Amino acid sequence: MNELNGLHLPVMLAEALEALAVRADGFYVDATFGRGGHSSAILRLLQNPGHLLAMDKDTAAVNSAEAKSLLEDSRFSLLHGSFAGLRQALESIGMVGKVDGILMDLGVSSPQLDEAGRGFSFLRDGPLDMRMDTSQGQTAAEWLAEADEYEIVRVLRTYGEERFAKRIAHAIIEARPIETTRQLAVLIDKAVPSREKHKNPATRSFQAIRIAINRELDELEEGLKKAVDALAPNGRLVVISFHSLEDRIVKHFIREQERGKPVSSRLPLLSEHQPTLRAVGKAKMPSEEEVRLNARSRSAVLRAAERVAT
Repeated sequence: MNELNGLHLPVMLAEALEALAVRADGFYVDATFGRGGHSSAILRLLQNPGHLLAMDKDTAAVNSAEAKSLLEDSRFSLLHGSFAGLRQALESIGMVGKVDGILMDLGVSSPQLDEAGRGFSFLRDGPLDMRMDTSQGQTAAEWLAEADEYEIVRVLRTYGEERFAKRIAHAIIEARPIETTRQLAVLIDKAVPSREKHKNPATRSFQAIRIAINRELDELEEGLKKAVDALAPNGRLVVISFHSLEDRIVKHFIREQERGKPVSSRLPLLSEHQPTLRAVGKAKMPSEEEVRLNARSRSAVLRAAERVAT
């Protein structure tokens, strides 16, 4: 998401609604509520007995003014939690295997980036927190204070694809404790010997630390599995990702589900396989006009799949 004149702009809104193929009487899940841009649009397409269940692990999102406004609509409900807990949430209301569409808008939201106190942005000085769910877990500052150099290098390389990971990790070890985003950004700037055009040298490291702190890729893999179980036959899964690591996981997951699993573990490998998903169209990117209005949408990739009726 981004902000324009005070309004939150949901990324690839038209494409997401088209991919979801929203039915007026359907049951849908917005697994990453944010500030409700996608939820509001889905809700406008629903009529009783249609319902939208939204989820978000960020307590600020769950308690936001946008959430409170939507909760006045009886067709809308909102839970605090990660989409990794989707199945448990649906079991409590008897909706496992009955969901007509699930939307996942991954990554960090504009409100999270724009609030210095959250510690996500190297452009705003604030406490080095980076937790999406501030009610639990280590802050980035706490993790950097405890992690050894090998672990820091691994995180920067794996989740940030940072080629100067060793230099940065060594600088962190020498300088810690590191308490603020500016401290970390300045340290990285000094440690990195060369610059990528149009990219702040801290970009990859901040991304990597954020992903590690929030277990984003692990939760994505878990959430995708839970989504397949949750969907009704012909139900749609729509995922918007913002960097190559996320998109690779989504792409490979859909491909594996299309290939299916053996009908029985006792049957030979060449036996019939039962697919659970089929891809809907090709991967989509935002239009030039959307990128112009919302610079943060430029790296977005949308993929959709449909639950195979068995």
